This record gives sequence, C-alpha cells and structure tokens, in this order.
Amino acid sequence: MSANAEVIDLTKQKNGGLLKTIVKEGTGDDKPSLGDSVYVHYVGTLASNGEKFDSSRDRNEPFKFTLGKGQVIKGWDQGVATMKKGEVSKITCSPEYAYGEAGSPPKIPPNATLNFEVELLRWEGEDISPDRDGSILKSIIVEGEKYNCPAENAPVTVHAVGKHDGRIFYDSEVTFTLGEGSEVGLPEGVDRALRRLNKGQSQLGTS
Repeated sequence: MSANAEVIDLTKQKNGGLLKTIVKEGTGDDKPSLGDSVYVHYVGTLASNGEKFDSSRDRNEPFKFTLGKGQVIKGWDQGVATMKKGEVSKITCSPEYAYGEAGSPPKIPPNATLNFEVELLRWEGEDISPDRDGSILKSIIVEGEKYNCPAENAPVTVHAVGKHDGRIFYDSEVTFTLGEGSEVGLPEGVDRALRRLNKGQSQLGTS
C-alpha cells in the first residue's frame, strides 16, 4: 500500500467511523450482493497498539459468511460489500462498526477501534436449487418490495437478460404464468428464482 493511497469513508454520514484503503485492486466490476456467501482471508489487529487478535491466514482456512445478514460485525457487512474479487483492503472499524462498548473479551477491549486486512477471495449466490447442489444460484442486485413475491401460477412480467461468457443471448421483456417460463424461452432455473423475487427487485441468477 502506497503512502498516498486513498482512504475511503464508507459511512453515510462521512464521520470516519468506517474507513477503507485499497491495498491491492481487485478484478472486474462485480461486487458481492446481499445474501451472497462470501469467502475471505483476514488479519485483525487492534488500532491502539497493532496487536493481532485473529487471523484466518494463521488457520490457513478462508472464512465464510453470508453478506448483510448480521453474521459478522457491521463494518464487515458494509465494507466487504464494496470489494471486488481478489481485492485486498484495510478496513478500519470504529467501535460502532465493531464490538461497541462491550468489546469481545478477552482479546478485544471495550470501545476498541479495529483494523482488518481483508482479501475477498470469491462469492456465490444463494443456492435455491431443489437439491441444494449449486445448480441454481441467486444474487440480489437491487432490493425490491418486501413480502411481495409472486404466487405459483400468477401472471408475471419481467425483463430478463441472459449472458454466456459475457455475450448476451437473451434480452426481452416477457409476460407469462409463473411455472411456464419455458414457453417464453426462460430456463427452469430462472422460473424457479422468480418465485422468490420481490416486486421491483433485480437479481443475478446462475443455472
């Protein structure tokens, strides 16, 4: 990381509570979405004295969590969501975005600011295939209206874009009865994913 590397304030209030500095640029433009399973390597240190309190690299095993579901500290949920594949970043979390007033004894004291070096290895969408075999994966791009998923056999109108190796092979707005997507050229995986799609939501599906 160069001495003049840009420090990015990730807070909405721009109050410095959650900062990111890119150590190594990632590849592509894609970033993980809410609900994706992400795999990272990380090293965590106390900002006060540089003492290491945890490291997935020491265990030689990537850490997996579901993004945006509160399985990790707030700073991670928000920080990792801004990263690209292969990116390595330093993420500095104030107590509000880490373990707060309570800390996490015995290694993390109360009101501690934490530094993490995080490498985003990869991510994958939510597995919605019938056999949970990874054949149909869903990633949310834009959140829709909650509690408004279509029912089986309901009429739906969608704009679907299909890509393979970066080439678009399907781009159309279609109306059909849910469960009969094949009649308008949609694969079964897309039809199945639509049953868990909220109104106005955009998602990335892999099948």
